[in-house]
Amino acid sequence: MQFSVKTGDIAGFQTDCAVIGVFQDRDLTPSGKVLDTAAGGALKAAMQEDGFRGRSGETQLVLRVPGIKAKRVLLVGLGKREEFRPWQLEKMIRAAASRLRATGAASATLALHEAFDDVQRGARDSVTALHAALYRFDTCKSKTDDNGKLKLSKVVIAADDKSAAGMRKTVSEGEALASGVTLARELGNLPGNICTPTYLADEAKKMGRAYENLKVTVLDEKKMEELGMGALLSVSRGSRQPAKLIVFEYKGGKASQKPHAIVGKGLTFDSGGISIKPAPQMDEMKFDMCGGASVFGTIKALCEFGAKINVVGVVPASENMPDGAANKPGDIVTSMSGQTIEILNTDAEGRLILCDALTYTERFKPESVIDIATLTGACVIALGAHATGLLGNNDDVIEDIRKAADASGDRVWQLPLWDDYQEQLKTPFADMANVGGREAGTITAACFLARYTKKFRWAHLDVAGTAWTSGSNKGSTGRPVPLLFQYLLDKR
Repeated sequence: MQFSVKTGDIAGFQTDCAVIGVFQDRDLTPSGKVLDTAAGGALKAAMQEDGFRGRSGETQLVLRVPGIKAKRVLLVGLGKREEFRPWQLEKMIRAAASRLRATGAASATLALHEAFDDVQRGARDSVTALHAALYRFDTCKSKTDDNGKLKLSKVVIAADDKSAAGMRKTVSEGEALASGVTLARELGNLPGNICTPTYLADEAKKMGRAYENLKVTVLDEKKMEELGMGALLSVSRGSRQPAKLIVFEYKGGKASQKPHAIVGKGLTFDSGGISIKPAPQMDEMKFDMCGGASVFGTIKALCEFGAKINVVGVVPASENMPDGAANKPGDIVTSMSGQTIEILNTDAEGRLILCDALTYTERFKPESVIDIATLTGACVIALGAHATGLLGNNDDVIEDIRKAADASGDRVWQLPLWDDYQEQLKTPFADMANVGGREAGTITAACFLARYTKKFRWAHLDVAGTAWTSGSNKGSTGRPVPLLFQYLLDKR
């Protein structure tokens, strides 16, 4: 899909469909008012006749509007003006994309960004939201579901002379972000028999060859054993698929600048191991690598945009299977840091591979470190599918992540990381247990990781509720790539 920014009278734009926002009670945004004036009030008349009010997500397609060059106008309800929030745009774009797909339009002019106080941000978000709405996972299908209907290839973002230059930059930013989100979704949606640790490693190497500023290193199990990664390797022992530690080094900034690091859990399938999961919905455990997928996606977005920053991405990749060599409850392993761990539950394996990856990340002397993991079901219970859990050891990093979340619409909610919770990880047999009981499971999981992050400024994102959706629209969301991308852009 090709995006461009165009100035001038939108009534004169040659396009298959003009997509216009309407606040509740038929309150047209500026481009809508221009079109309605050119059409002699035809748009307001059509809304009145069909009972279109502009409620959130409501759509109305108006054909053969007099006085304008667009073949059709798609009106999209934005809800009440005073209640509109930036993160609601995706809902409106999904509704618009569904109608556009049905029309077979090859080109469109988009003006939904006018609902934003910051129209440049609105333009960026329109690009990413449209890509997300039109995404379909067809990789493993013999036939696609679209039957050739999807023809949209050119999208114009309407702008005035004052905002055009800034919007061209943010549209470019949005396209880069969309490419990263799409990659994260694609990797997350692949089944575990295809997307193995080796597959992820090979995809990372392809990225390293594709981008000049990106160096990719893959550590095999022999190298990890030499480094003493006993926690990570204890998880992979139960699988026929060898573990990989994938390391990205994106060098877009000055050589003297310390890198920021993102570390993503890459469990390509999680059966729970000996502490095996219930059978219903176990297929969704292919999504247990979505933290790692978000690292892939963020790195790709940075490469596409050419961001002037240095970033290290680390993805420990493994399967968790119930083989005869797998971890058993009561086993004790030694992590790369030298700390020992009693494994009370083999289904709490994500923290075992992350702790060694976090210790490995120390060698880059990072300015900040964010780990991303589908870590705990407790986070889903606490926050549902709307907000990512946020914890960490540095108030400045936490605050910067919250600001990036607000700016990207990829929302987070902070949970406490008090020393009181560390008591739950005590065991008489090792330095720590890998679980802390039923209470405060998200927090005790972060407390475990905190023991491996004392040498840097760190935050933890638990994306168990936000990385994928279940039900009839099951699939990876690509979160939190928008949040990570925004956070890193803010650090330039």
